[in-house]
Amino acid sequence: MYQTSTLKEKLKLFFIILIPILITQVGIYLMNFFDTVMSGRAGATDLAGVAIGSSLWVPILTAINGILLAITPIIAQITGAKENKSVPEKIQQALYLSIALGMVVMIIGGILLDPVLNLMNLENEVYHIAKYYLISLGAGIIPLFVFSTLRNFMDGLGQTRTSMFVILISLPINIAFNYIFIFGKFGVPAFGGIGAGIGTALTYWLVCLISIAVVYKFYPFRDYKVFSNWVIPSFAKWWDQLKIGMPIGFAMFFETSIFSAVTILMSVYSTNTIAAHQAAMNFASLLYMIPLSVGMALTIPIGFEVGARRFKEARTYAYIGISGSIFIAILNGGILFLLREPVAAMYNADPAVIELTTQFIFFAIFYQLADAFGAPIQGALRGYKDVNMTLIIALVSYWAIGLPTGWILANYTALEPFGYWVGITVGLSCGAIALFWRLFSLQKKYKEISSPAH
Repeated sequence: MYQTSTLKEKLKLFFIILIPILITQVGIYLMNFFDTVMSGRAGATDLAGVAIGSSLWVPILTAINGILLAITPIIAQITGAKENKSVPEKIQQALYLSIALGMVVMIIGGILLDPVLNLMNLENEVYHIAKYYLISLGAGIIPLFVFSTLRNFMDGLGQTRTSMFVILISLPINIAFNYIFIFGKFGVPAFGGIGAGIGTALTYWLVCLISIAVVYKFYPFRDYKVFSNWVIPSFAKWWDQLKIGMPIGFAMFFETSIFSAVTILMSVYSTNTIAAHQAAMNFASLLYMIPLSVGMALTIPIGFEVGARRFKEARTYAYIGISGSIFIAILNGGILFLLREPVAAMYNADPAVIELTTQFIFFAIFYQLADAFGAPIQGALRGYKDVNMTLIIALVSYWAIGLPTGWILANYTALEPFGYWVGITVGLSCGAIALFWRLFSLQKKYKEISSPAH
């Protein structure tokens, strides 16, 4: 990271940070995307099982990743303030915390998996696939969280291209693992949807080992000597990260879990409806990687400039990110509208599923517009380490407004399952407006702090 003075320099640095993050996020998401698409090719039952499994796993993954994401603004502000000596201990404690969180998730998941699945009215085969897809994924949880911590360290230094290369190496390997374990190649039994979990867990181990090697061996990461002079785990240091990370994680959990709640509520509909909903959500979520990446990219320069107490520059970065993301959202809406039928056909060959998926994708056009406005603002607020209000906004807008609205529309209007998607759009729109108000208020406060009168 480095300081910039002109708008041109800011745009250049922002895109240097953004493009690798976008490629990395798309690469990470493509693992889930190919899990879903390739499972769909094994059959509608496999697709529905992976859909249910993913709906339970993704909110938990997002919440933990949110906690680990706190390292990015922490490192950005430390380097902005030129206090690099404190970096190694921060990362070591973050690694301890990531392993501890992985163990907690595995223990709680082991206890709650059957009871949660039993709450759903699933066909026996769908239940079986969902359960063992999640158990298979569980084998890769700890290495995934270790990778996420090291990746956030790399990103906090502005070295976003490194994590991009790690993911680009691992993605084709993930597809190969899926091919082998889903369809039963090279003497391996055909596991169907469960094989997607096995392949992805193996990939998590791979990205973990590669990222450890990179941080240990390559410049500039090796200069920080993260793996030298290990300190003992400190709950007080963990709490420093958790104070920032937990509100980020829970805010992201409330946002992603509304989609999972909708998937679970849709279990009363047919397997074809569940499969179509999941297929449409899967592709729309792939497009969501753009505003999400903009938000992650904004955290880095804003955190750096806030650490250096250059508040005007931090404000400029925020508006660069938000305006760019809205433009991209409009473009995405056009892509979804024009390609909704070819996209639907990628997931399943059944004409009934394709027709339902096409209809769901139409509703996705509107909700991704709201997402594209809100996600960059969340990233900007993280750069200021302003995370508590984001948590409250997420809880109210998604769970107190969005989900009840969707439930009413689904159960008391002709929209039926599509009503949930309208509810999601309403919730995301309310959240985006509230987040913008929070960012505007925060920037006004920092402007007053930095004015000559103060």
